[in-house]
Amino acid sequence: MKKTSAIFVSAIAALISAITLPSASFAQAADIVIGQSAPLSGANADFGKDIRAGAMAYFKQINDAGGVNGRQIKLVTLDDKNDAKIAGENAKKLVDDERALALFGFASATLSLPAMPVVAEKRVPFFAPFTGADTIRKQNDYVYTIRVSYTEEIDKLVNFWGSLGTTRIAVLHYDDQVGKQNFESVAAALRKFGKTPTSIAIKRNADMNEDSVSQVIAADPQMLLVTTLSAPAAKLISSLQARNKPYPVTSLSFVGVSQLTKLLGAQSAGITVALTVPAPRNVQIPVVKECADAWKDAGNSGAMSVTSLEACIAAKVLVEGIKRAGKAPTRESLQTALSGLTKVDVGGFDVVFKPAYRHGGKFVDIAVIRLNGELRS
Repeated sequence: MKKTSAIFVSAIAALISAITLPSASFAQAADIVIGQSAPLSGANADFGKDIRAGAMAYFKQINDAGGVNGRQIKLVTLDDKNDAKIAGENAKKLVDDERALALFGFASATLSLPAMPVVAEKRVPFFAPFTGADTIRKQNDYVYTIRVSYTEEIDKLVNFWGSLGTTRIAVLHYDDQVGKQNFESVAAALRKFGKTPTSIAIKRNADMNEDSVSQVIAADPQMLLVTTLSAPAAKLISSLQARNKPYPVTSLSFVGVSQLTKLLGAQSAGITVALTVPAPRNVQIPVVKECADAWKDAGNSGAMSVTSLEACIAAKVLVEGIKRAGKAPTRESLQTALSGLTKVDVGGFDVVFKPAYRHGGKFVDIAVIRLNGELRS
């Protein structure tokens, strides 16, 4: 009898275990997984970390309020070390192994391009890459951006300075497809002023050499227009100032303002930059204040950078799409929801998506870096 009772107890325990374990697995599977590949180490790590932190701040705010239809958002970020090959491998892992509902916030066109085959094959929404390059914007129907194109940023900068008579421009750009496109966009914008820019082409992920410094000095520009990341830009600007050639500098948003000011310190004062979101201290704009509050509530110290603010705004737009994708969103339903968002005002920042129009950002402004590193637009 005792033996029978023991067997009975064991059977009940096994049954409870069998019931409990699937419940735990289901709870974990209920998370809405968003996948991201970003440089969390290496020369561009600050930029990648800023993107992740800005998105995490907003997702935490949503999760703390109960999530989306009771489900938590889980951002899974894999380090690509600013290496395109690794970024492509990460995209495949995120889609196949992590079963990401969408890919989010890849840090550049170079890191986004290797993800495109798996995006197209698995029909995964690819949301808010940190690039305005046409090479990504024209890829496929699954790419959604909330920022303007580099051409629109360049037009804003060139028209502003050109109207003031500053038309002798040297362009620091990468010697690749995206960099050459940026240079051609500057050239096109300058034609209305009857001028041609000087090309200062450098290799991506390579150290700035003295030849580039000499090329700028030989061109003697009224303005140096930067289209690269912060590291080569900072090296060139410092080298020019060391030679007592402090040419005025203006830059695309891609440079990463907080990264540039960190590298240059006081030397960054007076540099003008294109902005694709409002300046982080413009808290009178509702979405800026909301993101600043989320940033603080997430335990972050210091002010939110422009990069983190853009990531926060992008996360908010993505969540709006997820909310409209149904209680059990799929990649297909999210794609449908995003394409049908039409005009969304997330708090003083408008995004417009339509079935055949997936590049919804319209905001572009120019700001100057102040001596304390803050932006004034």
